[in-house]
Amino acid sequence: MSMWLWIGIGAAVVIIAGIFIYYYNRFTVLENRIDNSLAQIDVQLKKRADLVPALIKTVSGYAKHEKKIMESVTKARSALLKGGDISERVKAGDALEHALGRLFAIAENYPNLKANENFLQMQQELSAIEDKVAYSRQYYNDSILAYENASELFPGMIFFKLYNKQKKEYLKISGSQKEMPKIEFEE
Repeated sequence: MSMWLWIGIGAAVVIIAGIFIYYYNRFTVLENRIDNSLAQIDVQLKKRADLVPALIKTVSGYAKHEKKIMESVTKARSALLKGGDISERVKAGDALEHALGRLFAIAENYPNLKANENFLQMQQELSAIEDKVAYSRQYYNDSILAYENASELFPGMIFFKLYNKQKKEYLKISGSQKEMPKIEFEE
């Protein structure tokens, strides 16, 4: 009978060790997924920033007197490239997106610019990058949700505390971005 007792104790030790390993690996995978999604956001923001100088060069040839808008786009791009942590870069990326929106709005006043092949190609590329940024942000927040769920459900919450893991922050949009844009028509 003592042999069965040792087999039972051995099986219990293996099962308990397996549970510890499983939760350690689970939290590691979730954290890596979060880090990867942040890196993807960063890559897309950098791609957007890299496209801006060519866009400004194209637009400035047509709209030389729109210097203020060009400067705001350049300033927003510079802030993005200098941004420290991901939340600063995301905020700077949002400012760049706003400035680019103003830049594209002035293009409406220049039919030759709107028809320029380089301008159209860059506009399409920026649109695709914006879609990728939005998807990357969603993926990041989904990864945070999975991490939060694993840390709050039993027995994961025990291992979360045992392994001294830290909560992660969702990417949030600012209050100004939540507001409905004002649309005015000239009469």
